Amino acid sequence: MIVGIPREIKSCEYRVGMVPGGVDALVKAGHTVLVESGAGVGSGIADEEYAGAGAEVVSTPEEVWERAELIVKVKEPLPPEYPRIEPRHTIFTFFHFAASQELTDAMIATGASCIAYETMEDEAGRLPLLTPMSEVAGRMAIQEGAKYLEKPMMGRGILLGGVPGVEPAHVVIIGGGVVGTNAAKVAAGLGARVVVLDIDLERLRYLDDIMPPNVTTLYSNQYNIHAAVMHADLVVGAVLATGARAPVLVPRSYLREMKNGAVIVDVAVDQGGCVESIRPTTHDNPTYVVDGVVHYGVANMPGAVGRTSTYALTNATLPWALRLASAGWREAARRWRMVATGLNIVRGRVTRAEVAATFGYPTAPLEEVLASASEA
Repeated sequence: MIVGIPREIKSCEYRVGMVPGGVDALVKAGHTVLVESGAGVGSGIADEEYAGAGAEVVSTPEEVWERAELIVKVKEPLPPEYPRIEPRHTIFTFFHFAASQELTDAMIATGASCIAYETMEDEAGRLPLLTPMSEVAGRMAIQEGAKYLEKPMMGRGILLGGVPGVEPAHVVIIGGGVVGTNAAKVAAGLGARVVVLDIDLERLRYLDDIMPPNVTTLYSNQYNIHAAVMHADLVVGAVLATGARAPVLVPRSYLREMKNGAVIVDVAVDQGGCVESIRPTTHDNPTYVVDGVVHYGVANMPGAVGRTSTYALTNATLPWALRLASAGWREAARRWRMVATGLNIVRGRVTRAEVAATFGYPTAPLEEVLASASEA
């Protein structure tokens, strides 16, 4: 199969869909790999490294899309890329469809097969391809939150960990999954007072066992969220609803009761956000203020640490890129549950129930789609 690695065009996105080691593995498996020139620059990977691993480095994105059958990316296709997508393409990337009807409609119109990293689920219900970026985003949420608490950044002027004789910041993390756990570790390590809220009591018991004494766990309900947010200097939205839009847990009305200069970092912004007043921002213009509260809504947060993120992501995605290249998306979906759960849109039909429900599309049974695709 011909595998294409285009350069990412999202604002301040420095990741790339594959590292040279992945190219080497695909080429040794008998596949052709096309890499757009400059695709790895943001991650510190030169064209020469890709060429040395056996890739064919091409000068334009058009050539990648025209020749490749399997496209391996990091972020969802953007409008300039829509006209390049054809029904013969399988696109393997982060999509987060439920946050964007424009993207959903566009991918339906292309007829391509769309496999989303963020919904690929293993037998234990884990999301192995989402996990590495959730780890990065959780740690970065505290790093960015600490920066924007500084007064020149419009924050309260608070040092996250405080100093002797001065209390530390109060950090509230909504969601105790991978993002929330990594955020709590970093915030606690810096000396902040941390509260983690979650609806899973077993998860709260686990966090209570492994976290240091400056981390408190709370059951997540609207009363507890409201009370915690009122005292927070930094709020981290770490809610995950697999394949669906994130629930809004912090309504706009809460902002007027929060501390002036408090900071919200909503990692769930990729899924629409769990804070009503959040909207997607970019690394070159990351924040805005609503009712005196600083909002950070960068939708590709791990893209800022491109090298770390690229290697962490491709550690998880490469085995599946190899399977897709060798078996094709139809056979791969039949053989591996993770591929089947990753399929969101196939040949103009929505196969992911959460996406279909969000925008009022009928859900196409995957078995039926696979059968019709085989007949075609």
